[in-house]
Amino acid sequence: MATKIFIVIYTTYHTIYNLSLEVKKGLEASGVEVTIFQVPETLSPEVIQMMNSPEKPDVPIITIDKLVEADGIMFGIPTRFGTMPAQMKAFLDSTSSLWSKGALSGKFAGTFFSTANQHGGQETTALTAIPFFAHHGLIYVPLGFTNPHLFDISEVVGGSAYGSGSVTGSSGQRPISQKEKELAFAQGEGFGKIVSTYKAGKNDLA
Repeated sequence: MATKIFIVIYTTYHTIYNLSLEVKKGLEASGVEVTIFQVPETLSPEVIQMMNSPEKPDVPIITIDKLVEADGIMFGIPTRFGTMPAQMKAFLDSTSSLWSKGALSGKFAGTFFSTANQHGGQETTALTAIPFFAHHGLIYVPLGFTNPHLFDISEVVGGSAYGSGSVTGSSGQRPISQKEKELAFAQGEGFGKIVSTYKAGKNDLA
């Protein structure tokens, strides 16, 4: 049975969605099965219109019960004041029924991000997600400094040891750079290899 990875995102200006497509390419290169989902929106249509944000991407809305089907979950999280947005927090806060049963324990988790500027809190946003992983018994897989782009100081490059990322401006006006795309691909490929290797070893021991 194929290793199954879910990418669960929240996106306003499609930066996280577009980054998730690069993560997905990397995951698929590792040979795993991948599906992108988005968390439910909590803002009213009137507020969204005032923000001049585009239509949501055509990907399914994730449900709590669906999470248990994945071997690993990569969360695409835009940053709000150095932490995750309310929409992602609301979804994670609604998983208590899974927590009480240990339904996600032993599964894998990863994170990737976008911020409006270089100092917008990509690392602190990761740190706000880690307690959720710990309480559920999810095994967190950081990107680490595994790619030379993270050492590059010749241009703005999003991402950190915690995961790939993009620096995009307040309304997504800066396109995801080639180096940021390559980081996202590398993170997806590495995450897929780790989860599939673990699953294969676990099946051999069964």
